[in-house]
Amino acid sequence: MSSPEQSGATERTAVVLLSGGLDSATTLAVAASEGYQCHTLAVDYGQRHRSELEAAARVSQSLGAVSHRVVRADLRAIGGSALTDESIAVPETASNGIPVTYVPARNTFLLSLALGHAEVLGALDLFIGVNAVDYSGYPDCRPQFIAAFAELCRVATRAGVEGAEFAIHTPLIHLSKGDIIRTGDRLGVDYAMTVSCYQADAEGRACGRCDSCRLRREGFDQAGLPDPTRYQS
Repeated sequence: MSSPEQSGATERTAVVLLSGGLDSATTLAVAASEGYQCHTLAVDYGQRHRSELEAAARVSQSLGAVSHRVVRADLRAIGGSALTDESIAVPETASNGIPVTYVPARNTFLLSLALGHAEVLGALDLFIGVNAVDYSGYPDCRPQFIAAFAELCRVATRAGVEGAEFAIHTPLIHLSKGDIIRTGDRLGVDYAMTVSCYQADAEGRACGRCDSCRLRREGFDQAGLPDPTRYQS
């Protein structure tokens, strides 16, 4: 396979990780607004519901992505998280430390898939909607992790050792949830399409009780915008 420079691909091609939630939808909108030709990547890793995957497809189309791909890899075989092991309850109250909704090595895994997709496409830019302000305390949402993965891109890929420089874009990493929502609203994101809930039902309706629902609701309050989330009750 040729490197991005050899293939003649432009630096304006990007792979955007898209979960179907609020943050990743905003990240896609930011990438598109900056002129990137976006290829979205969703991962069916055995999460509790498929509603977010269906949301990802809707968001990708609505924001004009060039392509949308779903990769399947079942992390239930590893377990260790309330999102991949149904015997572990999703907490509905705030907890100290790293919560049980943390999926071991998830962002490492997701970015690795995005990196592989980028090499095949001849793209040098990866976008991920991690946030280190209004988040649940996951270690793989921090700037330290992103910096370490950027170094991995340099030494672990053919393109990297041939001199190409990958960039991992984290446009939301220092924003509050309210600022994220205001950004997406300005860029035309239809948040009614998105699903953030850890335990949404088959129709994509949110529980309104989990940590993700709490952060989302507080974000709309901070932004001064109506919450379009569909709740189960």
